Amino acid sequence: MLGAVFAILAAATFAFNNATARRGVITGTALQGMAVTIPVGLLCFIPAALLTGAATSLTQLPPRSIAWMAGVGLLHFILGRYCNYRANQAAGVNLTAPVVQLQVFVSVVLAVIILHEPCTVLQLAGGIVMLAGSLITQRQPMNKKATVPASDDKLGGHAFLPRRAVGYLFASLAALAYGTSPIMARTALAHTGIATGLLGGLIAYSAATAAMMLGLALPSLRTNVRALQRENVQWFLYSGVFVAAAQGFFYSALSIAPIMLVAPLMQLSLVFRFGFANALTPHHEVFGLHVIVGSALSIVGACMISIDTGLVLNVLHLPVSIDEFLRWRISSG
Repeated sequence: MLGAVFAILAAATFAFNNATARRGVITGTALQGMAVTIPVGLLCFIPAALLTGAATSLTQLPPRSIAWMAGVGLLHFILGRYCNYRANQAAGVNLTAPVVQLQVFVSVVLAVIILHEPCTVLQLAGGIVMLAGSLITQRQPMNKKATVPASDDKLGGHAFLPRRAVGYLFASLAALAYGTSPIMARTALAHTGIATGLLGGLIAYSAATAAMMLGLALPSLRTNVRALQRENVQWFLYSGVFVAAAQGFFYSALSIAPIMLVAPLMQLSLVFRFGFANALTPHHEVFGLHVIVGSALSIVGACMISIDTGLVLNVLHLPVSIDEFLRWRISSG
């Protein structure tokens, strides 16, 4: 139960992080956002690890686990976050979020193959439903009359025209990175406790911050970051704080609950994102029936994965042959 609560809190804070990051990359760049949010995340995790006593567990964490979490930092916070920011910048959160959320399908497949966690046919069908939801979202037509009001001239006083191909490409890459990193985190932190989840986040952020600092040695990257506008700094700061909180909730959930429960519950961020996008960037997002239906299907698919298969089928009272088929467990071990 506590693992589910942490997962839902992570979904809400991830959604707000995406909305604030989207607001920042309207006039800023993905690299500028990373240069702010990654060090801010580290600064948030340091006091949390010290106050909870999680930092004292570092000597008890096997070197293999430390290496895994450092890898999580590079894959999730460097590659995944860059791709996510580029996707949001190109096509907006509402169009790309269902594609990014396919990370749960990646996680489920890898959980079966690598962690040998069981997966029923019903859960596999849930992944297919999620994929259908992301495809439906991509069919959302543009409202050509939607323009940015004069009060938002500094954000570009013109109609928002999403670059769908670029957005979906980077969203797919983000899904692969985000879907793989939980497997690595679960491998490192399984059955270690909530405090170790915070320590894992600290290790991951430390590795990502070190990589970002090394990257600043490149003149082109330094030039990009120096062009950061003051108005975008606050949005990236908000994003950095809330994504750090989200990662803390997420890693804590992974440390006490199976990935087959945690990953699907993260899909609730799709619900939260609509509200945050409408509040912060209403003229730089695509809203419409296809987006709503696609997101709803993604949530339904997530529920098919996360809710116990036996409970669902006991309620549905399906014919015996169908019931047995949907209960069939797929496992690599």
